[in-house]
Amino acid sequence: MDETHRDRDAEGRARNARPRDGLGRPLPYGTEGVGRQPEGVVRSPEETLREAQRLLDGGMPFHAHEVFEDAWKSGPEEDRELWRAMAQLAVGLTHAARGNAVGGARLLRRGAAVLEAYRARGPYGIGVGALIGWARELAGRVEPPETGAVARPAGRGRATGGVDAAAEAPRLRP
Repeated sequence: MDETHRDRDAEGRARNARPRDGLGRPLPYGTEGVGRQPEGVVRSPEETLREAQRLLDGGMPFHAHEVFEDAWKSGPEEDRELWRAMAQLAVGLTHAARGNAVGGARLLRRGAAVLEAYRARGPYGIGVGALIGWARELAGRVEPPETGAVARPAGRGRATGGVDAAAEAPRLRP
């Protein structure tokens, strides 16, 4: 396929059809990639957590993020911040695994901060306290120390070797 071709869906909207790896990075056309998560799937909280855990355990946090994003967009208003925070944790792990330590740490901490509001009630059996601890601990491990010698542009993290996404996958429930 022509690399300059712009993929479109049935309604004519731009949709990148390039295959992706387990961390959601685009691969060259014709390469075998990891199947994408269908968009807009409405799942119960139980189904959301089960599917996201399966993907996290398989080293595919980018895909788990998409499952959480579906829950965030389709669920009841009172749960939207919960699912958004869960998506941020999955994307934080994705960035850490891709080698973007600064961005990964930032998203892990942001998701953990939002989850604080859910610590006491632990909705849907989610181990909120353990997830907060996991996110903060991983953020502290992956974030490079600031040397002050070189200023980095805003929004740009220093790439490192990355972490093993499957080995670092959190348990969503105790």
